[in-house]
Amino acid sequence: MTSRDPDQPPDPAAAALLLATEAALLEGRLRMLREALDTVDARMEAVSDTLRRLRGAASATHAADRVNRRGASEGGDSVPFPHDARPGG
Repeated sequence: MTSRDPDQPPDPAAAALLLATEAALLEGRLRMLREALDTVDARMEAVSDTLRRLRGAASATHAADRVNRRGASEGGDSVPFPHDARPGG
């Protein structure tokens, strides 16, 4: 970087050009950050959807276990679900 003579007033055209260049660089970085945020938002939404589905499946499985066990404890014929084959299930 060149140093300017402190006795010389700053060149307004050069300052404007420098500021315009910096503004263009900042706008480019801002655009990249917004795109990255959009990507993160989409990934977060996909993970949230997956978690909601998994919670729903787990709740349904848990409810089926309770119904299955209740039927077995009342002497009814119950058909074990595949997840009942786990140890302690």
